[in-house]
Amino acid sequence: MATHTTSSDAAHASNASVPAAERIFTFTDAAALWFSLGVGLLVMQVGAYLRPGLSLPQAAGAIALGSLLGAGLLAWVAGIGSQHGLSSSALIGRTLGQRFAMLPVALNVVQLLGWTAFELVIMRDGTRTIVEQVFGARGAWVPVVATLAWGSLLLVLASGRMIGLVRRFVSRAAMPLIVASLLWLSYQFGLKAWQHGFAALWVQPGVGSMSLLAAVDLVIAMPVSWLPLVADYARYGRHAGATARGTWLGYAAANIWCYALGVLVISVSPANIDMLSTLLLAQGGLIALGFILVDEVDNAYGDVHSGAVSTNFLNDRWSIRRIGMTLVLLATAAALALPMHALEPFLLTLSSIFVPLFGVVIAQLAPGLPPQSNLRWGPMSVWLLGIGVFQLGTVWWPNWGSALPSLAFTLLAAGALRWREARAPAAA
Repeated sequence: MATHTTSSDAAHASNASVPAAERIFTFTDAAALWFSLGVGLLVMQVGAYLRPGLSLPQAAGAIALGSLLGAGLLAWVAGIGSQHGLSSSALIGRTLGQRFAMLPVALNVVQLLGWTAFELVIMRDGTRTIVEQVFGARGAWVPVVATLAWGSLLLVLASGRMIGLVRRFVSRAAMPLIVASLLWLSYQFGLKAWQHGFAALWVQPGVGSMSLLAAVDLVIAMPVSWLPLVADYARYGRHAGATARGTWLGYAAANIWCYALGVLVISVSPANIDMLSTLLLAQGGLIALGFILVDEVDNAYGDVHSGAVSTNFLNDRWSIRRIGMTLVLLATAAALALPMHALEPFLLTLSSIFVPLFGVVIAQLAPGLPPQSNLRWGPMSVWLLGIGVFQLGTVWWPNWGSALPSLAFTLLAAGALRWREARAPAAA
């Protein structure tokens, strides 16, 4: 399927606007998709990082604030993508200029390849835990076979059509299973917390190894990691407002739930046991963990599809389907040797690039699309300065966080640029 040969392919190319007749995603589709993408063992694992640095009330506050803000950014970009029918890569191109946009889009391909590998790792580790606990099978072959099995399933999905997967599998089949699994795990670990004495857990102070705003940064990092992807799906939204609301509601609910569940699980677990084993040992944990592992597949697929769309932006002679399948093979190879210990720095490094970038995108495109250009020096400069603000924050004010100052700077600076550009023709 060459992206430049048929009208159907052209509609799905990353540089082309999706025709109105092909924008079929509703509010329900957007909410189901982003709830599903927001649920995952990876999210729970990151939520566990908030303890024991923070107390439970502090962790709850950081989760709520970070999730609402992060999902709000997702929804804002989703609305812009839906309004114009443009992919995330195309939005970056209109913001920075087509040529300079190649840099962040290429970085996005790299980070999506990394995210796909991380998703395969978490599915591999979950499968290994189930096999060891249930069947007693151990050995180096277990994670290898599990990685190859999940990679093969992802390869099959990458060869199909994204719209059908979202509307048939995610919205209709996966959602009830996902919600039931989360409800059951929440009940089981909520019961454990009650038996441990929830009031005592609630008032137990954190050890102070993480500040509240640094925790908000870590919570925002997860929804922000989806910013370079959200318009790749939102461009198929029927109405911009409904798409934005569905994205915000679906992702915020999932992010809050999974981060909070991660905090709850780690708070009532022995120090010498990992989260996957803890989930599995809960009553009914095998079934719930299995359903969540299956849901993890669509997270990996989301990374693959958007990675293919971004690569198509770099070279539209390459087929999106074939690019996606190639990315799956590369990610599977990486997952065979990838550890999980570098996850937190990986998330924060991505935030330092894409938080300021999409601050510029929002400020520049929310009023309307600017004229097409190869290089737009003003927005480019604001983005690079925004990265500098983010990095300085990690050194100069680590306890105050970096994402929010960087986002505020780029929104204000890029918004001022856009206002000046809009006034220039009127003044002339």
